[in-house]
Amino acid sequence: MHKLSIYILLFCLINFSCNYDKTNSITIATAANVQFAMDTIASLFEEETGIQTNIVVGSSGKLTAQILQGAPYDIFVSADMKYPVEIYNNNMAFLLPEIYAYGSLVIWTLKDSILLNLNYLIDENIRHIAIANPKTAPYGIAAIQVLEKAGILEAVQKKLVFGESISQTNQFITSKTADIGFTAKSVVLSSQMRNTGIWTEIDPANYTPIQQGAVIIKRNQSQIKSAEMFYSFLFSEEVQIILNTFGYKTERSK
Repeated sequence: MHKLSIYILLFCLINFSCNYDKTNSITIATAANVQFAMDTIASLFEEETGIQTNIVVGSSGKLTAQILQGAPYDIFVSADMKYPVEIYNNNMAFLLPEIYAYGSLVIWTLKDSILLNLNYLIDENIRHIAIANPKTAPYGIAAIQVLEKAGILEAVQKKLVFGESISQTNQFITSKTADIGFTAKSVVLSSQMRNTGIWTEIDPANYTPIQQGAVIIKRNQSQIKSAEMFYSFLFSEEVQIILNTFGYKTERSK
């Protein structure tokens, strides 16, 4: 976290400055898997700084495309490192992105008759399996890796229904449009979804570690101080604890 020392110092200096203008706001492009945690984090940030936050949720791939096309975002909180690095390589970020959390994949259903077992996915009672689109959503990539490792991808290929993001994937599962699906652990631990259906965590050895990265976007110079403050806040111990409660692993919990 050596790159963060400047930001942490800046956060402390600005946060307690009586001359700082707290009437501005920042826009945070947020990967869908971290949406629920971000609601808590952003509320706490607003409470501590007075700076308003606007949260835009989507798949990491689509948010990246929007940023590259000039979307007015100040911070990008991604579901992986690939997309933030792409933004940096396109000279649209101030510094290299850093990992703020490691995500976990679960399998989830709202149907009592279904077994939470990967081999059960080939059963004829399972007609639709929801996953996030692997072309734009890192959790979708992880789900495909799990199915491949289990040796059942080909057998279930026709059953797969793809959500544009984890959010839409969750809708498929909660509406029972899909019998079962893969989602982020942070979703099933959220207050909105806790105690809804049944789920089990996938062995992380079955997919590439989901390294979730964040980056400050080069955009509005007038908002850079606020963006830097939020970036520092994201890596603070109190936010790392929040992320842990949502099932993410962080540097403090490893």
